[in-house]
Amino acid sequence: MRSRFAPSPTGPLHLGHAYSALLASDMAHAAGGSFLLRIDDLDQSRSRPEWEVQLKEDLHWLGLDWPEPCRRESEHLADYEAALDRLWQMGLLYPCTCTRRDIREALSAPQEGTPRTGPDGLVYPGTCRPPAPPSGPRPRDGTLRLDMARACVALSAPLSFTETGAGPEGETGPITTGIEKMIDSIGDVVLARREMGAAYHLAVVVDDAAQEITHVIRGRDLFEATRIHVLLQRLLALPTPVYHHHRLIRDDQGKRLAKRDDARAIALYRGDGKSPQDIRVLVGL
Repeated sequence: MRSRFAPSPTGPLHLGHAYSALLASDMAHAAGGSFLLRIDDLDQSRSRPEWEVQLKEDLHWLGLDWPEPCRRESEHLADYEAALDRLWQMGLLYPCTCTRRDIREALSAPQEGTPRTGPDGLVYPGTCRPPAPPSGPRPRDGTLRLDMARACVALSAPLSFTETGAGPEGETGPITTGIEKMIDSIGDVVLARREMGAAYHLAVVVDDAAQEITHVIRGRDLFEATRIHVLLQRLLALPTPVYHHHRLIRDDQGKRLAKRDDARAIALYRGDGKSPQDIRVLVGL
């Protein structure tokens, strides 16, 4: 068993991060496996070296350890480019020039009905989707979307994965997704962005395969995105890990913690004299 924790060095780690990292490490070690750290630093406009140093200090303080050097996404851009090239050659990508405002306005038209939301927010209306796959070399700059309908047609069997935790509605065990749901509820997701190259959905799939991750342990808020990841694994002929989506750590008002919630930052608990065991108690481990 190989699990991982993949934080972005864009702010302080909070209790939710601590729970996810501790659970991934605990599950791996209980099975006699290994726990890996990966730095999700593709967004260079927001990533900071000092936050990477801080998050590693916090994780070590919590009692976690991992092999070094850990995988840093910004050092593996060629891996993502190769995956994008493959999908382009399969005729499954197309350039998109729509802004978020363009998408909102297109979906607000009276004939569109109630806008649908998916793992990436509003489901893309297909404004830039071409009637046939683009020809020629793949654009090296700009946004690229996955043509979800064409991608689903390319599959030889329904999408499925094993869930050992639970989704938002208690989904667990074998999870199967039909083509209609992928098209209607997820749509043409972004796989490459102008400002950072590969987008999250592509990078996480390539990274998990490169690190031979067998079990992905992460928050329940990413359950729906797993359908995208399994689709990409199938298209790229990569293995599908076992997934374990866990409960989210929330504040006293029931709101999910975010990096802006500095009051819940691990470093502040450390400064107040809390112990790693105190943190485990706070998150219910």
